[in-house]
Amino acid sequence: MPTVVKNFNSPDETRPFDGKGKADVCNLAGKVVGRGVFEPGWKWSENVKPIAGTDSCKFSHLGYCMAGRMKVYMDDGSQAEIGPGDVFAIPAGHDAEIVGEESCVMLDFGDLGDYAKRS
Repeated sequence: MPTVVKNFNSPDETRPFDGKGKADVCNLAGKVVGRGVFEPGWKWSENVKPIAGTDSCKFSHLGYCMAGRMKVYMDDGSQAEIGPGDVFAIPAGHDAEIVGEESCVMLDFGDLGDYAKRS
């Protein structure tokens, strides 16, 4: 298999949220890698739920937080906050929102196939 190198400055696809951010997506060797930029005030249930059409996020995420802070609310009632330098595994079944006035930038190597993808 050849080496594949891509750059988020020219992603294969950009998936804008319903306001307050976007996901840039690169396809590598049959896998999807995303860079999410979540602006202050972003909340999954307001900015992605209308795209997904589900009550909570049904994708799992495995990633690294480069900047900003995000609070995750699991369907079971548990919560976690993610900040710069944190690596994370978020199972399916959650809502999330940005904490503070700084954009949150995350790399996601998880189950991104159709995340925030419009039909």
